[in-house]
Amino acid sequence: MLDGKKSTAEQMVYGALEMVRQKTGRDPVEVLQEAVQALTPHLEVRSRRVGGATYQVPVDVRPVETSLPCACYWSLNCENESAPPAE
Repeated sequence: MLDGKKSTAEQMVYGALEMVRQKTGRDPVEVLQEAVQALTPHLEVRSRRVGGATYQVPVDVRPVETSLPCACYWSLNCENESAPPAE
């Protein structure tokens, strides 16, 4: 949450976890872990120069250093794009 509103952010997170528990009947932490694993990328594109041309070559993503922060960023970015503007 922005502007230091920690208590509001905590209420939103705990409320969302409780909603997950009610709708799925499963442990919300497990559901969250599955969602993050589904979001993690397996490949990334790196530039490789061959002769005078530059090619985009797919390479495996390093497991923890790159993929987890990328998944969190994608999740937050997706939420910000789909939310209506705050008034």
